[in-house]
Formats: sequence, structure tokens, C-alpha cells
Amino acid sequence: MTTHPAKPVPITVAHGDGIGPEIMDATLRIIMAGGAELDVETIQIGKAVYAQGDTAGIGTEAWESLRRTKVFLKAPITTPQGGGFKSLNVTVRKAFGLFANVRPCPSYSPFVATKHPGMDVVIIRENEEDLYGGIEHRQTEDVVQCLKLITRPGTERVIRYAFEYARLYGRSKVTCFTKDNIMKMTDGLFHRVFDEVASEYPDIESEHWIVDIGAAKLADTPEAFDVIVLPNLYGDILSDVAAQIAGSVGLAGSANIGGEIAMFEAIHGSAPPLAGQNVANPSGLLLGAVQMLVHIGQGETAARVHNAWLRTIEDGVHTSDIYDPAVSTAKVGTAEFADAVIARLGELPKTLRAVSYPSGTGRIAVQVRERPPALKSLVGIDVFVDSVEPVEKIAKVLEANAGPELGLVMITNRGQKVYPGGVPETFCVDHWRCRFQGQDPERPVAYEQVISLLGRLAGAGLPFIKTEGLFTFDGQPGYSLGQGQ
Repeated sequence: MTTHPAKPVPITVAHGDGIGPEIMDATLRIIMAGGAELDVETIQIGKAVYAQGDTAGIGTEAWESLRRTKVFLKAPITTPQGGGFKSLNVTVRKAFGLFANVRPCPSYSPFVATKHPGMDVVIIRENEEDLYGGIEHRQTEDVVQCLKLITRPGTERVIRYAFEYARLYGRSKVTCFTKDNIMKMTDGLFHRVFDEVASEYPDIESEHWIVDIGAAKLADTPEAFDVIVLPNLYGDILSDVAAQIAGSVGLAGSANIGGEIAMFEAIHGSAPPLAGQNVANPSGLLLGAVQMLVHIGQGETAARVHNAWLRTIEDGVHTSDIYDPAVSTAKVGTAEFADAVIARLGELPKTLRAVSYPSGTGRIAVQVRERPPALKSLVGIDVFVDSVEPVEKIAKVLEANAGPELGLVMITNRGQKVYPGGVPETFCVDHWRCRFQGQDPERPVAYEQVISLLGRLAGAGLPFIKTEGLFTFDGQPGYSLGQGQ
């Protein structure tokens, strides 16, 4: 017999833009019919809020609702192009620390076409950091930059979540994807923390793949993977790839998990051309809502809804995006699909594997380990210069103004060493990294010495556009070398 909590659980709901209102209506009808005990607060976000001049697409009342309920079921929204408008998803994820994006990507073969009938992958993506910090600058006529930020606490948190998720849901292996053969410090940190955390979970198999060959393996043999944890950009791309090769991006739901607040959604967009036509597939948002029900402790209801959905899919009742005359029995609209799922509540799939979820809360709490701080010492400075002059002329000015405390070690262009000892074939632009380091390796560099150097360079007609301090941590360099050094 299904049991329910003593009182309804407060959640915040946004109906979104485009197809959002239709698929949200269908989703809420299904989960409420399935027995969900919810106290729904409705907020407005997206297009209408952007139109009021709010560049984030979410107003004060919405923020207050999210702080109250701590659970957000969100339909897709439309972000205006240009004009400085921000991604609402990124804004909410970063504001509330929604550090883990969880996307189950199982196949539904033979009822939804796929080349990988045995696929059952969960992608867990770091959700706040990496290149998604939005820290970008135009520095010269030719060069713009985007900063890639990987932190140890942020990395440990999502990796530990991935292993705890594997334990809770009976998964046997966690795989890490990085590109640490090239980005040895940023992706190298992610890989190193993965190995450290994996050692605490001897009951779960762990492995690491370089992301390019790992992505190829995922596309070719997804059955080889179980849970995959990876940095933000790779995860954003490969979670969509995984959903599509499993059958359809339109079927995938997503959870965004934070320490206190969580957001649940479909992974697809608002599809404005389809709005108001009763053709959109509500499955992605519905499966996001299933994750929400597990999260708030209504696992029995989540399983009841999910199994009814599976039975609907295997009965061939399909929306047009997945309709196939070879396996489908009826092509239905958004509302009719919801009716079909509701009619099957209490039934189990016959061919597809039935699901079950924990009856208690599905929330996973993770604790980041405290570490003693390293001894940090300034040993030099990278000075980035905007110049169209040849490197030999730039180097002459730099050498003349280096001074006795800080010596010019090298100049790179787009990461490739071009002085001293560069080759004439290297293609260069107007963006030069000029590395200065202390002449005495036994003595730290003083900030006053750096400031004096920058003043001399500016006076010599080489104004800097950016600097990066060069530090050692417990004697180990905290900076990369230039290619060719």
C-alpha cells in the first residue's frame, strides 16, 4: 500500500515559455494523479520577466519562493538573444550552489529506436565551475579569453556525490572523463581528486578516460559505462550525446542538486515553433519530476509514475517525436499522452525493466574533507602584453627593463614558446605572455618588485593587459610551462 507524508511538501513550479506550459500541465496532472503530495507555489520566470528588464529572467518573488520551498520544478524557458541577457539556468545553479547535474540516460529499446539497447548510463556533471564561470575578456585586437576555473572543493563535492549516488542506486562503477594530458593543472586536479575519492569507495569500481577517446567509446559502446562524472563543459556536451544515442534528447530529465536547494527540469529547450500545438513530448519534464519525487522522499509515488510511463511507452502510445509505425500503436498529443500515462498508473511494464526507488528521502549529503593549507610563495609574474612588434624587438625592451630582481625567462604566443629559442614558422598574434621570475630561487619575490617592473614596462611603451602571479605551493610550481619550454 502506498504511504504518503503527513503533509504536502512545498515545491516551486515555473511553467516557462514555448512548450513549457503544456508539458508542465501534463507533468503536474500525471504526478498528482499518481499520488504526489505537493504544496505548489507558482512563479513566473523567463521571457515575460526578461521583457520587464530583468537580465536574469527571474524576479525577487521567485527567489523568495525558492528559498522557502528549496525544490524547483522548472519548465524550459526562452532566453532572448543579445542585449546582455543571462542564462537563467546558470544564474540559479550558481546562486544556489547546485553543484551536481544528474542525467539518467537509459535506452527504451525496442520501443524507442536506438543502436544501443543495453545502454543505462547516468551522467553526473559538475554544474558551477569550469568555463561556465562566464569570466571572459577581449584583451587585444585579435584575442579574447575565457577563464577555466576548477576548484578542489567543487571537484571533490561532485565526485563524492557521484560515488554516493552509485551506492544509493546500486551502481557498480564510476568513470571519470578529463583532458588532463593537455590541461595538466585544471583537468589534472579533477583527475587527482577523483583518484583520492575513489580510494574511499573500494566496493565501487573506478576508472579514468581521456575525454576524447572516452566520448568515442561512449558513442560506440555506452554499455561499457555506468556512472560517468566529469567537468562542466564536457558533461554539458556528453550528457546530450548520451541522451540522444539512448533514444531521444526529448525523453531525458535532469536534476540539479545543491546542498539545500534542488532544481528539476527537462534537458531540452522551449521549442517556440511548437508552442500551443499540443504536440510536445512531456516525458523529459515528467522524468525530471520523478527525480524530484525521489529527492523529497516520495519514492513510491515516483516509481508508480515512472512505471506507468514505461508501460505507456511499451504499449506504443507515442508523441510524434518518437512515433515509429513499426512499434507505435498510436500517435498522440501532449494532453493525450498524459491521459495515457494516468490510465496506466498502478501497472508495471512487461518488457522494459520496472523501477523502484528508496521510500525515504533520496537526498545525498556530501562532506568536503578539510585539508591543511599549503605554503604559498610568489616566485615570479606572467605579464601579458599587447603588441604587433616582432618578438625580438619586444624581448629587447623587456630585457632592458627587467631589473636585477626579476629576469625575463621566456615569451610565449598562444601558449607556444617563441623566445628565447623559438622557430620562425610559429604563427603569432598580438598577445604575448612574458614570464619574469626571481633571480635568486632561494628568496621569494616581493610584490613591490613586481609593481616596480610593471611601472618600468609601462614607461617603456609596453603597457600590460593582464598579469598572473607565479606561485609555488609547498615548493611545487603552481603554474604551467609554455609549449616548447
